[in-house]
Amino acid sequence: MKVLFVCSAGMSSAIAVKALKDEATKKGIEMEVTAVGTQEFEEEVKNGWDVSMVAPQIRHRFSTLSVFAKEANVPCELIQPTAYSPLGGPKLLIQVMNLFEKEK
Repeated sequence: MKVLFVCSAGMSSAIAVKALKDEATKKGIEMEVTAVGTQEFEEEVKNGWDVSMVAPQIRHRFSTLSVFAKEANVPCELIQPTAYSPLGGPKLLIQVMNLFEKEK
């Protein structure tokens, strides 16, 4: 599964990306996770991602970002604030998997 994160500059989500990857590995789920900044998202979301996740600190940009994702046929969701942390891997994995399954 390919998961695209978007945050302000593409770097603040590194902790959440690591937590998600670690949790996926524990569960035996193969997952590629990449984080980009808002400026890169419009083009990057077109590159075959399964889901896109928007960091809580840029929720004010969610409506714009979700339009780009919809145009690329990629489900998009705002990350729950409690899942956006070093300990949020389990919650984040559930959120990602639920979005992926819902859009199948």
